[in-house]
Amino acid sequence: MNPELPLTAPGKAADNLIVTLSTILHPLNLAGLFPVPSPLEVELGCGDASFLAEYARQNPRVNFIGVERLLGRLQKVHRKGSRLGLKNLRGVRIESSYFLRYLLPPHTASALHIYFPDPWPKKKHRRHRLINEGFPGLAAAALVPGGVVYLRTDDADYFEQMTAVFAASPQFQPDPTPEALASVLTDFERDFNAQGIPTLRAAYRLRS
Repeated sequence: MNPELPLTAPGKAADNLIVTLSTILHPLNLAGLFPVPSPLEVELGCGDASFLAEYARQNPRVNFIGVERLLGRLQKVHRKGSRLGLKNLRGVRIESSYFLRYLLPPHTASALHIYFPDPWPKKKHRRHRLINEGFPGLAAAALVPGGVVYLRTDDADYFEQMTAVFAASPQFQPDPTPEALASVLTDFERDFNAQGIPTLRAAYRLRS
């Protein structure tokens, strides 16, 4: 992460769904983020918050954090969540892998959602992919026992890599994606599907 990037959007913390990061060296105090303690789900790379805001609306007894590096996208988490009056939604501006490794307290998420991450299609750039050989270990450290990683992409090569790295991990087992979850689309997904490009989908549950 570029340390010169501003970490928060303008606005009063009490009115803003974007979390004010006073430090990036210690885990978040999750108890201070939401008015009601509830199971936590995290979307890594939340785009324009189309999925996250709608899914949070449908699941008021679950707390959600959207992680996004781009401020313009993260501001949409605030706008859409505020418009819907959501108390169970927050956004954090930081790199997804850094968030998992350093900011999310261990074994606190019941689900991780990773939808249409950058596929980095050139071979020389594939080391930048979020879902790589080390990702199952990061996910296992973030999830509660029995927690689930939900994946979606339009890129067949990346999907092959995703399924391969989780198949090689003894910590995870394949799991079906609930229809109610699959029916809530992201902005990228809606555009791709309109062009006739199908969604490639997989899910993996952390063994208890």
